[in-house]
Amino acid sequence: MPYHVSKQRFAELVEEALRELPEPFAQHLEEVSVEIKDRPTDKQLKDQGLKDDELLLGLYVGHPMTERSVEYSGMLPDAIYIFQEDIELVSGNEKELVEQVRTTVLHEIGHHFGMDEDDLDDLGYG
Repeated sequence: MPYHVSKQRFAELVEEALRELPEPFAQHLEEVSVEIKDRPTDKQLKDQGLKDDELLLGLYVGHPMTERSVEYSGMLPDAIYIFQEDIELVSGNEKELVEQVRTTVLHEIGHHFGMDEDDLDDLGYG
């Protein structure tokens, strides 16, 4: 059964996960917006190869740091989207919700730093 919390509580959990980042990593996120959305859009699901009834917990949109060069400028800022309803659907209690928010936030930040799905799986953030 899904575990639901208020938007405010969910935002607090996302903030807690971000505060746990070591400073060397956190400073590279200053220009990355982290946004909480209820659910992904149909376009976001389609772009990820998912059907409209599939879950997407988070999404990184941008250019990973490992793919940037000195010519990187004039680009839209990177963004991380965290989808509250989908995360709640896979969480059965407060403890699971806290862990899933943390894992999802770290997973999407990993993409910002150039990690692929295999790298993230190896770290336990798959």
